[in-house]
Amino acid sequence: MDKANKGRGLITVVVVLALIAFLGFSLVPILDSILKGNQAQSRSTPTPTQTAAAGEKQSELLQAQARGYELVLQREADNVTALRGLLQVRLELIGQGVGDIKDVVSPLEKLAKLNPETTEYGILLAQAKERTDDREGAAQAYRAILAAKPGEIKALQGLVNLLLVQQRPEAAIGLLQDTLKAATAANLAKPESIDTTSVELILGQVYAVGKRFEEAIAIYDESAKANPKDFRPTLGKAIVLKEQGKTDEAKTLFDKATELAPPNYKDQINQLASEAPKPAATPAASPKPGVSPSPEGALPKP
Repeated sequence: MDKANKGRGLITVVVVLALIAFLGFSLVPILDSILKGNQAQSRSTPTPTQTAAAGEKQSELLQAQARGYELVLQREADNVTALRGLLQVRLELIGQGVGDIKDVVSPLEKLAKLNPETTEYGILLAQAKERTDDREGAAQAYRAILAAKPGEIKALQGLVNLLLVQQRPEAAIGLLQDTLKAATAANLAKPESIDTTSVELILGQVYAVGKRFEEAIAIYDESAKANPKDFRPTLGKAIVLKEQGKTDEAKTLFDKATELAPPNYKDQINQLASEAPKPAATPAASPKPGVSPSPEGALPKP
């Protein structure tokens, strides 16, 4: 039974990732991108005899830099330059396997508070809190961003994914529907402050993950009608039809999405279209609790 549940959970994760990837949102959390970049740098010139010594020396230098920034912050707690330096150094230490994710929470909290217009700090904070199993803190970080910028897609997708991981799909749907309801007034006050197409795509994703395929298709049809030159709603519907085993209908839409898509996305769409269709899905369990996939940003509009 546990094995079966694990398998169903994996199916759900795969569906989530496929939809996020091909509807215009990055799979890789910003935090993961930074850590992987640091790891790659630390392994850029390894040799069998020098790697350990060089790594140890670099760690010592980074730890010394961290202490220097900490001394500055003891005198000037709100020194943004020192906070950014400390954050970068601690991220590099984590990338080397020396530090811990919890070490970046404090400087991120300060930076997010001091720079509310720079939403990346808040998103990094949310992702760091997820990594430390502080899901309530992660949700608060996302909501703080959305309170100021309801149309911030990175925060919206991050919070939606967090709610799905917590087995709260109705809360995710309600969040997205409320955002769409507020979009008209928000965009009148500040044009393009909420990208309704992207919000609709996320809502369609949530419906699809919950096997509410007809509702997902309805969202994609409405979005495609309103945005006939945008390939994403067409692609979203193609993915859903393929999940349902309607391969011929899906192929037609994949072909149309390929025609509409910018050149740098055509190969990805073709690859997705050519993959063998999945077997009929069983009712999917929610993914094993963990860090939800988060976006780095939306694709450029065609």
